[in-house]
Amino acid sequence: MLTFTNIDSTQLTTPSCLTIGNFDGLHRGHQMLLQQLKAIAANGNGGRLPQPLQSGFVTFSPHPLAVLRPDHPHWLLTTPEERVQLAAAQGIDFAVIHSFTRATAALTAAEFLTLLKDHLQLAALVVGPDFALGKGREGNLDVLRALGREMDFTVHVIEPVEWQGIAVRSSQIRQALREGDVSLAATMLGRPYHANGVVVQGDQRGRTIGIPTANLQTPENKLLPADGVYATRSKLRLDTTIYHFDSVTNLGVRPTVDGLHRRLEVHLFDFPPSAARAAFHDHIRDGNIYGRELTVEFIARLRGEMRFDGLNALVAQIRQDIIDAREILATA
Repeated sequence: MLTFTNIDSTQLTTPSCLTIGNFDGLHRGHQMLLQQLKAIAANGNGGRLPQPLQSGFVTFSPHPLAVLRPDHPHWLLTTPEERVQLAAAQGIDFAVIHSFTRATAALTAAEFLTLLKDHLQLAALVVGPDFALGKGREGNLDVLRALGREMDFTVHVIEPVEWQGIAVRSSQIRQALREGDVSLAATMLGRPYHANGVVVQGDQRGRTIGIPTANLQTPENKLLPADGVYATRSKLRLDTTIYHFDSVTNLGVRPTVDGLHRRLEVHLFDFPPSAARAAFHDHIRDGNIYGRELTVEFIARLRGEMRFDGLNALVAQIRQDIIDAREILATA
């Protein structure tokens, strides 16, 4: 997939079929819209054009709410870069991450669509039924259709998706995660919810009890599930190679050891790998993975965060958590 920064610094030469939005989470509803977009692009916009259109995905950074309502923190399910990666997996031809500023918010619908016509060769626009763009959301579906007739592009409206009787919306996924229901979130996303970040040094208490953990530093505005212990799967990137591990993850302030800050701590099972995986040991020495990229997929919540009567009780529970996580991951 080709990826561009900002619409006005991009110049395509062939017609495109576009969708525009935040697409936070790129959930099943978004995925359905992208599949429809691909189909419309492939058949030349219903046969109106003799050749297929390029399929394009336009999203924003930062999230518009971060600009328009900076006093109300907005937690993201996916970063713009993650959205682009997920759209690429859906087979979209190109993506544009457009910088959202107050100047962007002040553009009228006609002005924004003119940018799309001039720079991305807009021929078809694919949106949901509640979509609107432009200053004050003036560009509703009726306005878009009128502008389409004037500016020579078509508007295609894709209905919302329900999955197993559940309305699939980013707000519903956020609520599920805040309640620790990562299984429900995965159902709506079509994949496990994940957090990606860099391994940083912690207090190394896990090593002293024989259960070492990797402390993961995630983006500041990344939404993390409710505090608790989770069965997880982890991907460790070492240079160009990705290693997969089952894992158990603790998310919270660690009340038994008087933790002061919320942390995401991951215990990787069977780490480091056996000597037979010599390539792994070519990347690192002494199991040191500080500064490395780690992705954690949340599969199931084992329990909430608890305070224990001393370190021995805590260690006993962690060992039980490991057993429980292994059992769940063996059949997940």
